Amino acid sequence: MRSMNAGDEAALVTGGSRGLGKELGKALARRGARVVLVAREEEALGRAVAEIRAEGGEAHGLAFDVGDKEAVHRIAGAAAALVGTPSIVVHNASTLGPVPMPLLLDTACEDLERVLEVNLVGPFRLTKALAGPLLLERRGLFLFVSSDAAVSAYPRWGAYGISKAAQDHLARSLAAELDPIRFLAVDPGEMDTAMHAAAIPDADPATLARPADVAARILGLVERADRIPNGSRIVLSELSVEEAA
Repeated sequence: MRSMNAGDEAALVTGGSRGLGKELGKALARRGARVVLVAREEEALGRAVAEIRAEGGEAHGLAFDVGDKEAVHRIAGAAAALVGTPSIVVHNASTLGPVPMPLLLDTACEDLERVLEVNLVGPFRLTKALAGPLLLERRGLFLFVSSDAAVSAYPRWGAYGISKAAQDHLARSLAAELDPIRFLAVDPGEMDTAMHAAAIPDADPATLARPADVAARILGLVERADRIPNGSRIVLSELSVEEAA
């Protein structure tokens, strides 16, 4: 697979209305990528698109729920119509489930199902809908936003952690089957986001990474994805500045 210059690509970012998703969309657009942001909240999505356009970038918003089976082919079709088949796909949309997060045995089966639908099954469906043309072209990148909860068990993080662990293995399995399309999982670390505040409301924002800074480092990984072993799980905090540049 050739090196990926984001400026030559169409990119789709789920969970793109705020936090890391929005900042990744902005970072990709600044490189010249044609960006499609997907999120449930139409108003916040519109603001994110407007911010990118105000900087001179190309951006479009699709107000869909990635956990909705009926939405997946509409997302894929609309994105292709707007910017061409996305060759960079960032599976960033996630849900914690109910907050405060309950113990696993106190978690309703329906709530676990919802977490899995958004964090695991949705990315699987969307990958299936988008991977075909990329496989024919022998190129493309699917980036899964992971978490340390995928590898470490924390009380009350059960549903979320299970979904992220499965998502990591989904990336590895797809890499084994669909090489040379690249599939990477990236643990961005703790960030100052609305999701983190919902999960840990007492956390000091000053101790958390800024989503814009994390997005800049992830963009470096995107553009050297061809040099990273396919299916890798990358912990961003363990990379040197040079490695993430």
